[in-house]
Amino acid sequence: MRDIKKVSYSVLSILAVLIVWQALSGFDFVNSHLIPPPTRVFLGIVEWAKSGELFNDFSTSIWRGLMGLLSGSAIGILLGLLTGRNHTLNLILTPLLNVFKAFPPVAMLPVFITFFGIGDFSKVFSISFATIFPLWVNTHLGSSSIPIEFIRSAKLLSKSRTKIFFEVIIPASMNSIIAGFRISIAISFIMLYVSELAGASSGLGYQISSSHLSYRMDRMFGALIVLGFTASLIDLTFNRTVKRFFPWVQLNRVM
Repeated sequence: MRDIKKVSYSVLSILAVLIVWQALSGFDFVNSHLIPPPTRVFLGIVEWAKSGELFNDFSTSIWRGLMGLLSGSAIGILLGLLTGRNHTLNLILTPLLNVFKAFPPVAMLPVFITFFGIGDFSKVFSISFATIFPLWVNTHLGSSSIPIEFIRSAKLLSKSRTKIFFEVIIPASMNSIIAGFRISIAISFIMLYVSELAGASSGLGYQISSSHLSYRMDRMFGALIVLGFTASLIDLTFNRTVKRFFPWVQLNRVM
């Protein structure tokens, strides 16, 4: 019942936005040539799908985004666990990571293109770079703030260091890891759009840019909607997966 209520509220809020948007365009409160009504945007999406470009753009962007998100997340979690639980590695790595963290990922894109070219690797690398640091910071905070009683209790039970790592440290850090991952999902889609503005011939970001240049505002808004809903769906799927496999994790109410 609670899930049905949440879905109902979500659907109603989306419908309300669409109705207001349609009304503003229909009564000429906004320039319908610059901001087309939802009906025209929908027809633009249908045309985009019939041409076969939608599937190609969507699949290309999803591949780039997921590869960058997963690789960056794996590196960020590993670094956070290392710096959070090892004092020596914390002293060595944290100053360097703080320097790299200060580099705006968008500003680093020309550097990545210079080194790796304009192909998919530079795009995936830029997304990976951007997603490392939210997960590193959150994982570091989570793993370094585990109560010492947890570790001492595990040692009293004669658990090996490996078992303590996988059965105590990682589960106790999971709240922070998940918070960092949700931030990284949003950042990965921002970087996906930015990376596809440079040297791409397909993808949702490329479609948004090319549609704007060709004055196809219906397709531009359609690509924006597809991008936004995809990010939202991935975040929702992630939350459902966490609830199923990590029931002890306390997710916040923003879902």
